Amino acid sequence: IQGLGNVGAVVAAELHRRGAKVVALNDVGGAIADPSGLDIDAVLGWARNEGSVAGFPGGEQIDRDELLEQPCDVLVPAALQNQITADNAPRLRCRLVAEAANGPTTPEADAILQERGIRVLPDVLTSGGGVTVSYFEWVQAHQKYVWTAVEIQERLRAQIRAALGEVVATSDRLDVDFRTGALSVAVRRVAEAARLRAVYP
Repeated sequence: IQGLGNVGAVVAAELHRRGAKVVALNDVGGAIADPSGLDIDAVLGWARNEGSVAGFPGGEQIDRDELLEQPCDVLVPAALQNQITADNAPRLRCRLVAEAANGPTTPEADAILQERGIRVLPDVLTSGGGVTVSYFEWVQAHQKYVWTAVEIQERLRAQIRAALGEVVATSDRLDVDFRTGALSVAVRRVAEAARLRAVYP
């Protein structure tokens, strides 16, 4: 996981809670790795107290730029845009990139990853939960609804699963990558909304 801010820290904690091994983390101060899995609770506690993962005793200190190239099943860029580039994309050693930051993969890197058989879950899908919950808040405010946290989680889960299913199905049908599939779904929805509203014939 690249980045240990609001998104990266939650991703790390949630994956750990679900039994996944988080093998490398970084933040603005440093980076750590352990192929056997980091103790995420201890890492997060250290980062809160020390201001960074740098110096954490339960993992190997690595260069921040090396994090993206650590062997793993899923790479989660959760920091800045343009982190996966044509320069480092050939050296990535993951099976899937789940974009938790906005635009972390350049178009050139996208093409390289596709050629290498590394699938990319695009940011518009992977990090869309916050925007979706903001919509739920808007609905509650305007319709005078009051949903519990559990109800919101269930609605979010249903929305994201449905969106993922539609993107995967569209990608398979068109024989394109997930990003192109997601954009195709979006364009189709906007076109259908415009047609129903008689924006164009």
